[in-house]
Amino acid sequence: MIQALTKLPRSAYDEDFYAWTQQMAEAIRGGDWSAVDLEALAEEIEDLGKRDRRAIKSRLEVLLMHLLKWQFQPELRCGSWQATILEQRLRLQDLLDDSPSLKAHLIAMVPVAYENALELAASETGLAIETFPPDCLLDLDRLLDRTYFPEA
Repeated sequence: MIQALTKLPRSAYDEDFYAWTQQMAEAIRGGDWSAVDLEALAEEIEDLGKRDRRAIKSRLEVLLMHLLKWQFQPELRCGSWQATILEQRLRLQDLLDDSPSLKAHLIAMVPVAYENALELAASETGLAIETFPPDCLLDLDRLLDRTYFPEA
């Protein structure tokens, strides 16, 4: 099987990514290291880590935005906001469970994610951005606490 797969052109990475992944997996399992496209494989492995970092930042922004909405628009609180807050916390915890080293990145991302969440919350609520605290006042434990919801 490796023989057939190694006949794919080098451009398989660009032309048929799925076929390339199968070729690489087969070559690695078969110990055919000469068929492994090391540069592209290294790039893909790096991208996997970047993907998880981007996912953490995105989920953190959504979580922070909804916590701000929850706190500053108590009259509009609803089950969907609560569900979104819980979902983001659960998915963030899943990412941290799979890759504990991402916790340091999560902590470092809070200021930037909060800044983005401020803009999103102001845009979505119609409230002036100055309505919200300029800096995130929650520590990581509070952010990920499934039972915590800020009061008005």
